[in-house]
Amino acid sequence: MNRISPNSLPEVMFPTNRKLTKWISEQAVKGRVRKLGPRLYTTNLKDDPRAVIRRNLWRIVAGYCPGALIADRTALEARPATDDSVFVVAERVRPVDLPGLKIRPRAGAGPLPGDRPFMTDLHLSSRPRALLENLKPSRARGGIARTLPRAEIEALLERDLIAGGEQALNGTRDEARVIAAELGLAAEMAELDRLIGALLGTRTAHLTAPSAIARAKGRPYDQRRVELFADLAAQLAAQSPVIRKAGNPAGLANLAFFEAYFSNFIEGTEFEVEEARDIVFNNVIPKDRPQDAHDILGTFEIVSNSAEMATRPSSPNSLLDLLRRRHASVMAGRPDTRPGRFKERPNRAGSTTFVVPDLVTGTLAEGYDLYRSLGEPFARAAFMMFLVAEVHPFADGNGRVARIMMNAELVAAGEQRIIIPIVYRNNYIAGLKALSNDGRGDPLVRVLDYAQRYAMAIPFESFDKANFVMARTNALLVPNEAEDAGVRLTLPATDLLLEADYLFPAKPTPK
Repeated sequence: MNRISPNSLPEVMFPTNRKLTKWISEQAVKGRVRKLGPRLYTTNLKDDPRAVIRRNLWRIVAGYCPGALIADRTALEARPATDDSVFVVAERVRPVDLPGLKIRPRAGAGPLPGDRPFMTDLHLSSRPRALLENLKPSRARGGIARTLPRAEIEALLERDLIAGGEQALNGTRDEARVIAAELGLAAEMAELDRLIGALLGTRTAHLTAPSAIARAKGRPYDQRRVELFADLAAQLAAQSPVIRKAGNPAGLANLAFFEAYFSNFIEGTEFEVEEARDIVFNNVIPKDRPQDAHDILGTFEIVSNSAEMATRPSSPNSLLDLLRRRHASVMAGRPDTRPGRFKERPNRAGSTTFVVPDLVTGTLAEGYDLYRSLGEPFARAAFMMFLVAEVHPFADGNGRVARIMMNAELVAAGEQRIIIPIVYRNNYIAGLKALSNDGRGDPLVRVLDYAQRYAMAIPFESFDKANFVMARTNALLVPNEAEDAGVRLTLPATDLLLEADYLFPAKPTPK
């Protein structure tokens, strides 16, 4: 008889025949396998048992409950519950408790035609069936309840509506009617019908999930994004206050120029500094790039207007109005982008899909309520910028409008604006991605904090002096070239500022 090789075996094992049972017994005596639970062994002697079990979760469920149907809340959550419970319909009725896994079987109808095969020797309840069975009353008995709370089912249906539209919910309802008749779930079907009808606006029902209530009221929002905004607001509220008063007002025009210049450079509208200076201050529009020139002019028109930049939103509707008005100015040279009007089609950047069009106004309104809870200008500025950038309410020009909204918060409070120099673009984008993808706000806050400190140190009272200092501190370098050369944005040292004063002395005031 061939010898059993440990390398040929899976990480977890159930003795299924006499030969394997004998081998496991021998290896256990020698300390080469260990027991994880009843009839369950592993050849992994190093990792924590919980980690081993979680890696092999569904293999273990199938080992204890062959042919089982993943059901109840597990079918909708697609993972163990917070107390490690996995709920199944199976012939076995005794629960199994292991490190990191509690298998909770119950009696019930086995797989139906719509329940699909899952992993090895398991089935997964169809969504219509899982919804019906999660609407059955249940309560926790020594652990978490086997069905989801009503509010979570409402939120799940609302997400399905966002992803698949009315057709998806109507399809779910039609399939559920057939299943309800087969399983005797008439009361649950009636409740599911009411919930779907309420979300589609054809029926009334008592809703409890905030996103479902908003949908029924005609102002739906992106639930995942609102949760992200809530986390950011909490992170910003926990930060120590950052107060940096605005510098010399005599340098406003130059500061506004570089703010507009850098903000457009980030988005790919690239000019040499002197070209952009001619566009803004001398109205020299390049014949081959009129739209790019108007992008800078439109941005400068807003950021150089003290009254406009001191205007903050006072309500959800005023936020929407401000966004439209400022976007209309920035994008006036590009009528194809529908200046001042929210997007009609979904937009994306790389792998990120932004808030879909019919959720834009609702998501911004929910974001406004969180923004209003912040007291410090820097926190409000960072939050507002990310809110607009993450919702991406327009077909184009979102980044520029987001940074205008950010600096308007600071100007209104008499604090230093934030500028993102060319060389700092990658840092800024990385901060946005860390927050958008992973919910980590610290990288973006650090980027904005450093950018504000940098802007505060630049002598904007003189264009030439400011340009000289920024060139010497690497602000005007293209990010990838700077990274290849091993240089980064640096705060101007005192000797550099003194050199700038010497090279570009202040002009005497005319008598």
